[in-house]
Amino acid sequence: MSLTLRTISREQHLAYIQSLPAASHCQVPAWADVKTEWRSESLGWFDRNGQIVGAGLVLYRQLPKIKRYLAYLPEGPVINWYAPNLDEWLQPMLAHLKQQGAFSVKMGPPVVIRRWDSTAIKAGIQDPDVKRLRDVEATVIEPRAFEVADRLRKMGWQQGEDGGAGFGDVQPRFVFQVPLANRSLEDVLKGFNQLWRRNIKKADKAGVEVVQGGYEDLAEWQRLYEITAVRDHFRPRPLSYFQRMWSVLNSEDPNRMRLYFARHNGVNLSAATMLVVGGHVWYSYGASDNIGREVRPSNAMQWRMLRDSYAMGATVYDLRGISDSLDETDHLFGLIQFKVGTGGEAVEYVGEWDFPLNKLLHKALDIYMSRR
Repeated sequence: MSLTLRTISREQHLAYIQSLPAASHCQVPAWADVKTEWRSESLGWFDRNGQIVGAGLVLYRQLPKIKRYLAYLPEGPVINWYAPNLDEWLQPMLAHLKQQGAFSVKMGPPVVIRRWDSTAIKAGIQDPDVKRLRDVEATVIEPRAFEVADRLRKMGWQQGEDGGAGFGDVQPRFVFQVPLANRSLEDVLKGFNQLWRRNIKKADKAGVEVVQGGYEDLAEWQRLYEITAVRDHFRPRPLSYFQRMWSVLNSEDPNRMRLYFARHNGVNLSAATMLVVGGHVWYSYGASDNIGREVRPSNAMQWRMLRDSYAMGATVYDLRGISDSLDETDHLFGLIQFKVGTGGEAVEYVGEWDFPLNKLLHKALDIYMSRR
């Protein structure tokens, strides 16, 4: 296939994404408007007939004082990663980005390499000799993904030593997903463990109500989110970030971003944001109060979000990042422990890859990032 690459309009970019079953929310044109500290560009790949066959959202971050950029394609580009001529897709992209002043390129191929079902994960948790997910035999291995990784290495793309096994990548390499395609909602609920099902019933019996919110409710979201940030020791994003997310994403598609609250006796106890692109739905951000946990608002809210996803025809409900740690003493262990109760599967992507276009500046960036 003879391919050409050029800058495309937002309209062309969005039309291509909408023609696909799903794509990452980080690859829709409106995501560039969320990341205002980055310059952006939409790229399109065209076949010899002039048909668009791939697209990528590039975010450019300028180095201080000089016009050189880190070019980043989060969870992208959206191309045929299994094409035998993968280098013919990526070489024009590198040449184009170099012309734009990029000194280094980072990308995250949306290519799944391994999956572990809940049974395998639980067995790993119970085995005292198992400390990481990778120590557990995968339920599904995707041989073509290993071929993609080999091709990238041969082209000169690089990956950190840990391969993003923790949260080293900008976007998570390990995520947790609940497959919805070809399953009844009853089957999905049966896949939940006993604790999850008991907590959902407990919330229902206690009268927990799950409702959708709107733009005007983002201030209440922020209140719960900041309580969570203090409790879990992370720096919260400002309210303006979520207001911008809502405005730009829902301007592109009125169903792109949703907001949910779980409340009891009129008091909001938990909240979450949800993102939708085609058949892929993400539980994006979550927050909860320090009170009311005994009525299990988070379980009720997740079940409602999952049911709404199913009603929309989603094929995947994605609970986003986990660590690959199965060590109970690891502070990130709780993430997988909570999510595995949904009966879904841990999914490993091939991770993020870097291509240094200017080795000196790329090395300087590496040193800077390692010292942050």
